[in-house]
Amino acid sequence: MNKFFLIDGHAMIYRAYYAFIKRPITTSTGVDTSAIFGFTRLLMDLLAQEKPSHLMVAFDPGGKTFRHEKYSLYKANRQETPDVIKQSLPVVKEILAAFRVPVLTIPGYEADDVIGTIAKQAEQKGYEVFMITPDKDYGQLVSDHIFVCKPAQAGHMERIGVPEIRNRYHVERPEQVIDVLTLWGDASDNVPGVDGVGEVRAKKLIAEFGSIENLLQHTGQLPEQQRAAVEAARAQLPLSKELITIDTHVPLEWSEDDAAVCRPDTQRLRELFSQYEFASLMPLLPAFGGEQPAPPAPAKPMPPASNQQLSLFGAAPAEMLSAAANHAAIADTPPAAVPDCATIADTPHHYRIVQSEEEITALAQALQAAGAFCFDTETTGIEPMQSELVGLSFSIATHEGWYVPVPTGRETAKQWLQPLKPLLEQADKPKIGQNIKFDILMLKQYGIEVQGFLYDTMLMHYLLDPESSHNMTALSRFYLHYQPVEIEELIGKRGVRQGSMAQVPLEKIAEYAAEDADVTWQLKPLLEKELVKNNLFELYKTIEMPLVYVLAGMEFEGVNIDVPALHEYGKELQAQLQALDREIKELAGVPELNISSPKQLGAVLFDKLQLPSQKKTRTKQYSTDEKTLQALTGSHPIIAKILAFRSLHKLLSGYVETLPEMVNKRTGKIHTTYNQFITSTGRLSSNNPNLQNIPIRDENGREIRKAFIASDAQHVLLSVDYSQIELRLMAHLSEDPNMLDAFRRNEDIHAATAAKIFHEPIEKVTREQRRQAKTANFGIIYGISHFGLAQQLQVPREEARKLIDGYFATYPGVKSYMEKAIAAAEQQGYVSTIFGRIRKLRDINTRNMTLRGYAQRNAINAPIQGSAADIIKIAMIRVYEQLQRRCLQSRLILQVHDELVLDVYLPELEEVKQMVQYEMENAAPLRVPLLAEMGTGNNWLEAH
Repeated sequence: MNKFFLIDGHAMIYRAYYAFIKRPITTSTGVDTSAIFGFTRLLMDLLAQEKPSHLMVAFDPGGKTFRHEKYSLYKANRQETPDVIKQSLPVVKEILAAFRVPVLTIPGYEADDVIGTIAKQAEQKGYEVFMITPDKDYGQLVSDHIFVCKPAQAGHMERIGVPEIRNRYHVERPEQVIDVLTLWGDASDNVPGVDGVGEVRAKKLIAEFGSIENLLQHTGQLPEQQRAAVEAARAQLPLSKELITIDTHVPLEWSEDDAAVCRPDTQRLRELFSQYEFASLMPLLPAFGGEQPAPPAPAKPMPPASNQQLSLFGAAPAEMLSAAANHAAIADTPPAAVPDCATIADTPHHYRIVQSEEEITALAQALQAAGAFCFDTETTGIEPMQSELVGLSFSIATHEGWYVPVPTGRETAKQWLQPLKPLLEQADKPKIGQNIKFDILMLKQYGIEVQGFLYDTMLMHYLLDPESSHNMTALSRFYLHYQPVEIEELIGKRGVRQGSMAQVPLEKIAEYAAEDADVTWQLKPLLEKELVKNNLFELYKTIEMPLVYVLAGMEFEGVNIDVPALHEYGKELQAQLQALDREIKELAGVPELNISSPKQLGAVLFDKLQLPSQKKTRTKQYSTDEKTLQALTGSHPIIAKILAFRSLHKLLSGYVETLPEMVNKRTGKIHTTYNQFITSTGRLSSNNPNLQNIPIRDENGREIRKAFIASDAQHVLLSVDYSQIELRLMAHLSEDPNMLDAFRRNEDIHAATAAKIFHEPIEKVTREQRRQAKTANFGIIYGISHFGLAQQLQVPREEARKLIDGYFATYPGVKSYMEKAIAAAEQQGYVSTIFGRIRKLRDINTRNMTLRGYAQRNAINAPIQGSAADIIKIAMIRVYEQLQRRCLQSRLILQVHDELVLDVYLPELEEVKQMVQYEMENAAPLRVPLLAEMGTGNNWLEAH
């Protein structure tokens, strides 16, 4: 959605003037340029950092307006406009003209009427509208797509939407702001209100009666003194309300084309900046399309703080502003460090500790009145299924928050949290959080089932830039120019000596926790707008967000492990390792060889046995990593033994000995953690344990799967796996007729490929030919080279080259797809999946051939891998929802690559099998059918 910014010209010039009132900016000849400089810096910050698609500035007319005609005393007490502002106004308009920003002034109407009219019309045209003004009257115009941007403290811009209006004025609808302001009156405009009724009382009255009209009909319900005051103002209130109401039907004409942001006249800007000695702004012009001239040296230097004081979108030095102006359509990686960030110490804030029943009830009421709320949990550890709740923090407004300490003991804690439970479980109340799955899992253990639309700032940023950091500190520094308190300041650095949040003093943890919620609250609207701008919000809404609940459910459910079987298998592996150890030492001729020592092993392989060495490490030792040893396969019998030894050792230490230690003492199950924002392709990853890395191609690896068992005798494991989904996606994306035909005929795709490459009838294809075709099929997806294919197949490079040439002759559409994918990536800098997931390719146009080759392979593969990831996620969501909708006892418990594993209640087996197969095979409409293969068993190996 395009962003339309409307600036209240006079209001912002006044603000700029008074911002420098104690340290005015003057030229060498003594001309006060504070208002001009401040307004110009605001404009440049806005263009560079907010990147509006459309922009206009409205000014008040010089004479009287229709309000003066209705009420002759309107603005009668206004002081004379300072001469500096009068003199600055035409210069500001000159600068706006040079930036090619249209200016509107309509006789008889104020700037807020002009802005209100355009805002409503622009909203109807599909824009998101942002009104930049400090004027509280604009609150009445706010809607789902119209926001007030109010200059705030510490160089930030406070964005006010419907939730903020509701919270600030205690109203249901923004239009009721008119009624609140009418009762309150407006001293600056000389609009009378009700005597004795200020801001607080006005809000309470409208919250209770809803409108001025309803209040006047029920004055008998008011206390005597208040009733008398309202009755005394009865005749005046309708006129006051009319004066307060912004006219959104001003007779004016404006053009979308004229309002579209375009390249400024930088030559004219250079002249103006030189004339008014804006030396600090001159170097910023290249960011807006101009050439950087040598800046003039003013005779009188500017105050050193002047560049920062009115940077309303986050004060930025010149180099940062320049970078922001050239910002790509998709947000770039947040920098590791941003100078001069604000902190909790220098940012006014209001964080409260909730310690009584009255206070927690009041908090619940405040959260209920808000359109959405942000929450965060503080816990004793980072493993949700093994930690205890220490407290919860909440925020519903910038720089505001609550911290709710939670008593020890789960039953006591559950009772204390009862007032908040309905809110957290309210399905129509959006929730905001950072890595919110963790919080959902924590609350599940306390009997709270979080529901509602989720805004996970970590997940939102992951979609914008999957390869960068998504932690709250990085996001806060980049988007808010704010440095949050680090957890290490409370509990120490990571390690055995790190403390627990339960040991942190209440006042300290309250500030830290409430700040987390506050920062996350501020990040949400910024990231949401970025998602919308980059056409990623639909992906977030339909796939990533619902998946949070699915993964939380899977992690909470856990999976049974056969611990005795693992112990027995461990003994078998130990025996195999001892045998291999003896064989390797015999082949090496070194009885004391420590196979786990790279130094000793390198000396044996490359000095004693004289095998060809490929490289040395930084410490000048021979490299013995897996890639090096794989390249030596076949050169000596010892290599295969070493690789086997390492594989078994990895199984033993990584799974067989580790899995029993991961069993949760309370549940008796393993609760793996799924990560949504780790891989750049969109694939899920997991840890504790890492399910994706369990080897399944060899017998020993498959034994690990045998240890994953059904929950009890009344359940069975069901494994459902997509068949060749990446090849099917290649057929879909390339539209190659031969590949499409093979899948539509349900042929063995590898045999069909071999038949075409080797010109044999499919029934005469040999096992070796099929193996080679299979390697080529999957290798092509990953951009395999002749050399790589030769290594994998153990054939000469010329034979591999002929195989690839034959492949492309068989499937010309695949080659065409690859060429188009690379060309598109070179042009736009990224590729996307069929669902719009984006993968940036920063090195696609680099001169470094190695990096460019890697980026080109990703251009081919990322849309395929990413689409496969999206499809399995869609299938997971639909299966999970069907299980809930049908009130089944069966549960989704594991996801690995393209496979789902369910713990199925035996009486439900046939129903679940049919349902899962249908949902998986219909997760996405492709040009070829999706095929899901399934099996059942008492353990994962049997089912797979």
